[in-house]
Amino acid sequence: MSLALVHSRARCGVDAPLVRVEVHLSGGLPATQIVGLPETTVRESRERVRAALLCARFDYPQRRITLNLGPADLPKEGGRFDLAIALGILAASGQIDAEQTSRHEFLGELALTGELRPVEGVLPAAIASAEAGRTLFVPPGNAAEAALAEHADVRIARTLLEACASVDDPQRLPRAQRVATEQEAALDLVDVRGQAHARRALEVAAAGGHHLLLIGSPGCGKTLLASRMPGILPEASEAEALQAAAIASVSGLGLNPRRWRQRPFRAPHHSASPAALAGGGNPPHPGEISLAHHGVLFLDELPEWSRNALEVLREPLESGHIRISRAARSAVYPARFQLVTAMNPCPCGWAGDRSNRCLCTRERILRYRSRVSGPLLDRIDLHVCVPRLSPEELRDDTPAGESSAIVRARVLAAREVQLARGALNAHLDSRGLRDCAHLDEADQTLLEQAIERLQLSARAMHRILRVARTIADLDGSEKIQRAHLTEAIGYRQLDRGGAMGA
Repeated sequence: MSLALVHSRARCGVDAPLVRVEVHLSGGLPATQIVGLPETTVRESRERVRAALLCARFDYPQRRITLNLGPADLPKEGGRFDLAIALGILAASGQIDAEQTSRHEFLGELALTGELRPVEGVLPAAIASAEAGRTLFVPPGNAAEAALAEHADVRIARTLLEACASVDDPQRLPRAQRVATEQEAALDLVDVRGQAHARRALEVAAAGGHHLLLIGSPGCGKTLLASRMPGILPEASEAEALQAAAIASVSGLGLNPRRWRQRPFRAPHHSASPAALAGGGNPPHPGEISLAHHGVLFLDELPEWSRNALEVLREPLESGHIRISRAARSAVYPARFQLVTAMNPCPCGWAGDRSNRCLCTRERILRYRSRVSGPLLDRIDLHVCVPRLSPEELRDDTPAGESSAIVRARVLAAREVQLARGALNAHLDSRGLRDCAHLDEADQTLLEQAIERLQLSARAMHRILRVARTIADLDGSEKIQRAHLTEAIGYRQLDRGGAMGA
């Protein structure tokens, strides 16, 4: 037979579209031609495949070989198609069964010796192959990652010879198995001394999935508080963890199969570029906001970030995804993260401190804070001041606050109530908010007065209602009470003129 078909998977964002590797042998001068938008690494597979076949003692056909990677309008990159191309040539030349080969999917880069090397983005390919009902052959280096796809039949082939010997019966190869998971010990909230107001805000943010801004002087504990957020969040569900693992799989940074259930915590430096946050490159790779999907993105020293980098956050904070568009390609990555940020109240950092050491003028303070745009601040639900503690409050014999385990139990209970309604409070749409955040006439008047006095936008008003609903859930209240509403309004610190002594 001079024509063969082998299935593989490309990489396009977090998707793994099917690629049909069609191999045709014809007369003419010996040559190998690859078509179907192959990039340089794919075109170079001709030499890798030729050497691997010869080292494995197969015959390399001395004919004109045409390799079509379909669909033709999908760019192909990487060495992931090496194994499929090699098997297609063998099937087309009659050295292995072409009919059996077409029933499976193959991923793997070939060494010149015929060994199979791991490739990126195997987890989305394993999920897609399971949905298609086909067995997936992968190198040993990708086995633990591919096994995370629960219903996938993934077989491990160490060499080209093993893959060839098992195309008619994949049961001969060992099946990929999940490795035992482990959790990195989260930092405990009990290490935080004092700061009852900030601890409460952290709990409210975790319970409702709200975004949080911590404002305070240097060394007051803003980073300490932010680093404790993962410890009070519930464990990610299998679906959430699988989505985050798929992003890590295609990121090029690697996926640790032992910690795939752990929520991500990303803390990029403030010198990061817009592309580092949003993602980019050719082909487009995910950025920090996508790597923090279903986890926490912590941005310290918020006014020190470039304006362009911060503005990248605006759309993902609302939509939960980001589209990276380049001249030739585009990709959509999920970006449903929880934003925690920290900033000083002024350039010197001491505005509002009881030491009265700040010499910044009001104009200078306002100029400093204006580095963070109003539309971005509008999307952050809680603005919380973190005061500097006195030496007495920092003593070792000071009574410790609640541990992360105690706070986490309350967060879990509040989230269960929200999920029973359909979504976390931070993700409620307008209709869902109307249904569960109804106010009495007196409370509605109070809210309207606060909106008028603070000159808040409609978005900020809705965020106040969402936070109030979360506080009510933490209290086990079916209805938003006056105390819940006033506490939620109190978390809009930067909407108040003169906050922190400015």
